Amino acid sequence: MKRQAWVLLAAMSVLWGIPYLFIKIALTELSPPVVVLGRTLIAVAVLLPLAYRKGALAALRGRWTAIGALSLLHVVAPQLLITYGEVHISSSLTALLLASQPLLIAVLALRFDASERAGGRKLLGLFVGLIGVAAVVGFDLGGGDRLELVGAGLVLLAGASYAGATTLVKKKLSDVPPLGVVVGTTGIASVLLLPAGLLAAPAALPGLDASAAVLALGLLSTALAFLVYYKLIALAGAGSAALVSYTSPAVAVALGVLLLAEPLTPATVLGFALILLGSWLSTRKSAPKPQPTTADPATPAPAPTPQPVPAPRPPALTR
Repeated sequence: MKRQAWVLLAAMSVLWGIPYLFIKIALTELSPPVVVLGRTLIAVAVLLPLAYRKGALAALRGRWTAIGALSLLHVVAPQLLITYGEVHISSSLTALLLASQPLLIAVLALRFDASERAGGRKLLGLFVGLIGVAAVVGFDLGGGDRLELVGAGLVLLAGASYAGATTLVKKKLSDVPPLGVVVGTTGIASVLLLPAGLLAAPAALPGLDASAAVLALGLLSTALAFLVYYKLIALAGAGSAALVSYTSPAVAVALGVLLLAEPLTPATVLGFALILLGSWLSTRKSAPKPQPTTADPATPAPAPTPQPVPAPRPPALTR
């Protein structure tokens, strides 16, 4: 990749590595529905004018059923599950568990995506990743209370919801501009979350730390992160941009350990390494097999027909 692409990848690793820290700070004064609603409202306020100027909203006509379903799978459900989960577990453990998202996408692809065949390497990756998740949960929470296990379960369910959203996008919305999809889903999510957010609103204005955390979630980890991500895709391709799935959890763990004094054990590091290895094995594309040819060696081969490049999938709101 070019130097600019590496800089953008580093920026994305930070932008999608910091939300778990900000969620933990916001939860000291705000309830999960208020945190999620604040984040989506801020993101919509920033991205809607940009999407309107670029004409990205016009492509949503006739797609509102899929956009509505995606808003539930991609925003409402996972964001609430992650935020409620962080009430009971650390921010670093949240990021480690969500690092298993590529594994969950691969599992769903085995059933719902005929183009993804269950080869030996993919099955090995799924097995290795599952051991990593078991190591992280078992060693980190083995002596914890039941609520910590519930929190870990909620975060894993959020990862499954993100995986389902990715499958839905590939099936129904792969030809829609990602910016339009993001604005549509976050806008619908804001409307759906508004009643719960109002009911759970605090009696007094939150302090500076909690308010700044929600503002950072909306501006940095959502609005700015999407813009940087799409710039990275344009510069280096979707495959290179997907590396952020492996780098952002490391940033989240480092921030949790350094700023929140969260524990980091050898078992956690080992589990994280197994999750990343399993994700890489289960999602790595096989090299195309060479096609046999019977053409006369003296006859020049016909020029290959250009193949359309599929639109990149919009990423999950957090990593």
